[in-house]
Amino acid sequence: MADRFSRVDWPDAHLARRRAILKHYPTVKALMGNNPATAGFVFLLVGLQLSVAAGLAAFDAHWLLVVVFAYVLGAFPNHALYVLIHECTHNLVFKRHWPNQVLGIVCDFALVVPGAMAFRKYHLLHHKHMGVEALDADMPTQGEARLIGNRPARKALWMLFFSLSQALRPKKILGIGLWDRWVLANVVAVVAVDLLVLAVLGPKALVYLLLSTFFGLGLHPLGGRWIQEHFVTRDGQETYSYYGPLNRVCFNVGYHNEHHDFANVPWNNLPKLKAAAPEYYDSLASYDSWTGVLVRFILDPAMSTYSRITRAR
Repeated sequence: MADRFSRVDWPDAHLARRRAILKHYPTVKALMGNNPATAGFVFLLVGLQLSVAAGLAAFDAHWLLVVVFAYVLGAFPNHALYVLIHECTHNLVFKRHWPNQVLGIVCDFALVVPGAMAFRKYHLLHHKHMGVEALDADMPTQGEARLIGNRPARKALWMLFFSLSQALRPKKILGIGLWDRWVLANVVAVVAVDLLVLAVLGPKALVYLLLSTFFGLGLHPLGGRWIQEHFVTRDGQETYSYYGPLNRVCFNVGYHNEHHDFANVPWNNLPKLKAAAPEYYDSLASYDSWTGVLVRFILDPAMSTYSRITRAR
């Protein structure tokens, strides 16, 4: 196992591949744009989660059943809502910024923790400065990498608490303040909804929603996504796609090479992008099982939190 990130002196491959695809397949420009229908899925998923939470509260479900429902059911819609926050972050739902920002906050109503606006700020830096430790909040910190290493138990615990790790990452991004009016509005709106859920539905409803987020971003079959995207399993390849069946319930978020190449293509058109330029994607290493990715990461001593590519600013 390496005890440091893989340092490279070349830029990420996405801009060059984007240019090449546009040159050879200019028709892919038609795939770019917005998909306002995505807003309907946001309200559907938030409504679904609030309804399940209300049902568990109304039947005074045993706390163990609340946990089981959150892991088996709730993790999926809450993970999907994070994907839709990602769509809003790239302004892929509406043309103007502010409706996307508002919709991102609505996604948080079922997620309990107000993170949409902070994610928007730091995720766009990830695209612009991928692999630059000081600017890419998607990169594990040096402290994380040293602490977790490649020990299976520690890697499993890290995945279990991955949401906490992600929440703390922006602290390493110097010079980019967290607070602005949108982040403040995000916090106020979500805390207000949390208090309303607690007052009207009770603690079991709120805990169900919170655990759905915790599991959906952690040690769960869906959790393999966090390893799939940028953890290196082929020398020199920095980004990986997943083409398995869970894309159907996660709005094609597995098409990660395609997304980094064309961040202005909405989720529904990402498979069309791959199909339009197959020779640019079929030769890349990819996955068809998030569970397999997760198990490999935990058990393979060759993989660790250092299995990432980094570069100078």
